[in-house]
Amino acid sequence: MAEVKTTTTRKKQRRSVPSGQLHIQATFNNTIVTFTDKGGNVLASSSAGASGFRGSKKGTAYASQIAAEKVAELAKTQFGANSVDVFVKGVGLGRDAAIRAMSGYEITVDSIKDVTGIPHGGVRPRKARRA
Repeated sequence: MAEVKTTTTRKKQRRSVPSGQLHIQATFNNTIVTFTDKGGNVLASSSAGASGFRGSKKGTAYASQIAAEKVAELAKTQFGANSVDVFVKGVGLGRDAAIRAMSGYEITVDSIKDVTGIPHGGVRPRKARRA
């Protein structure tokens, strides 16, 4: 007779994250907004593409505002976020719009830091140097 194995799964406990980090990656083609805890563990994420925008509309400021509002609502309702430190990366149109979207959800912005990568050194030149 075959034995039936049962596995018990624990219910996911609700985490309370009163202050976290908001990472905004704004490119020319899309904007990705991610809410993390202080350790950098992702709690909620959304993008302009995931918000229903397609093609060139994904790169607009309005699309990034909608994506940020989705993340802000999740952070506020599920995790009880009150304040965030914002880290902005990239040069897209949605940089400011995503930050402004936080004010509608009573989430205070403690600091804004630009973490856009700056090249130093560059790549090897195309042709070899002549002797």
